[in-house]
Amino acid sequence: MTIYPNSALRAVALRAQHLHSANGNESTPTPDALYHVINQIGCVQIDTLHMVRRSQYLVPWSRIGTYAPELFDDLIFGPERHLFEGWEHAATIIPLAEYRFQMPRQRDLREHPSNWYNRWLNDLVQKDFVPQVRERIRREGALKVSNFESDGHKGGTWWNWRPAKAALELLYAFGELMIANRDKFQRVYDLTERLLPKWVDRREPTVEERDRFWVERGAKALGICTARQAGDYTWMKVTKSRPQVEILLKEGILLPVKGKLADGKTADLIIHRDNLPLLEQAADGALEAGRTTFLSPFDNLFWAARRDEMFWGFHKALECYLPASKRVYGYFCLPILHNDRLVGRFDPKLVRKTGTLILRALYLEPGIKAGEELVHDIAGALRDFMAFHEARELVIEHSEPASFGRKLMKAI
Repeated sequence: MTIYPNSALRAVALRAQHLHSANGNESTPTPDALYHVINQIGCVQIDTLHMVRRSQYLVPWSRIGTYAPELFDDLIFGPERHLFEGWEHAATIIPLAEYRFQMPRQRDLREHPSNWYNRWLNDLVQKDFVPQVRERIRREGALKVSNFESDGHKGGTWWNWRPAKAALELLYAFGELMIANRDKFQRVYDLTERLLPKWVDRREPTVEERDRFWVERGAKALGICTARQAGDYTWMKVTKSRPQVEILLKEGILLPVKGKLADGKTADLIIHRDNLPLLEQAADGALEAGRTTFLSPFDNLFWAARRDEMFWGFHKALECYLPASKRVYGYFCLPILHNDRLVGRFDPKLVRKTGTLILRALYLEPGIKAGEELVHDIAGALRDFMAFHEARELVIEHSEPASFGRKLMKAI
């Protein structure tokens, strides 16, 4: 069996994730271009951290460059919506064409609530609060938590949520409500029957059909991966994903291949049959990655466990949940992609009042030299990153090596 080089694995992975095109060759930042990106990678994780723009906005930027965030919001919440907030890898933004694959989980929660849902129900149903919340939205239209009175409730053990918040989230989890909008990032809820477009397929799949779809989706979006990583893409337990991988291998939809990892070891991998021609092209040197960009620590490229280390010899670190004294790189470090390599990272903070982008720490990976081409390409990506954030000034507080920061400032 052919053993594919590590460079070919990286090229296919980046192509599948829409991270391959050279800067300046992006599609025009239209709603169609944005939708194409989300549809290709499957979904985008929602996150609350906003040292710069939130992760759900960074992920498309990494792939197509500066765009108007309002275009993305319109795809999710506008009258011609084609995306929605749901649950797949985590809390994510998903194409509405795949709404039906949410339905088995919604049914399971309605019919077999887990312990933590039961804790809510024990507290809320006694007061008939859930049906009251549902009825009020039916009468008044879309509402958010602040539209409900707290009745003196000070919060409980579940994230200190008030009864109204818990009731809204319960109805959302059951599929009775959808997210109609965001108001200063606060969810606005409305009835699913009012929000879900008529063209959306409402045929509920079986759990097995859903799991099969997600495994195939994961394998295709990752480009090439281990058998376990295909399920990692949607946080599926290996006990659920393994049978689907085996079925898809038997049917020839997934194919076994061997490839060299970053450490030189050979690994058994799988690839979706649609991606096999890309792997052959990459092995022949006809498929190369030429993009320089910065990646959210929640980027889809990192969703499969240990993928950063296996393919790139890079350890993506998210240290915002660690005490400051235990952080090595910084609060919210963005990995730097240059062509097919992860070459460094930086810890940004946007001071919105002054339009200043501060890089509190900037690092190159060991062995990476701050050559002219690298500095030029990272400076170009950084200018676009600043434009996306409407930043007019750049400050680099710390750089390793120090010469890299100086060269980058000069190039900017």
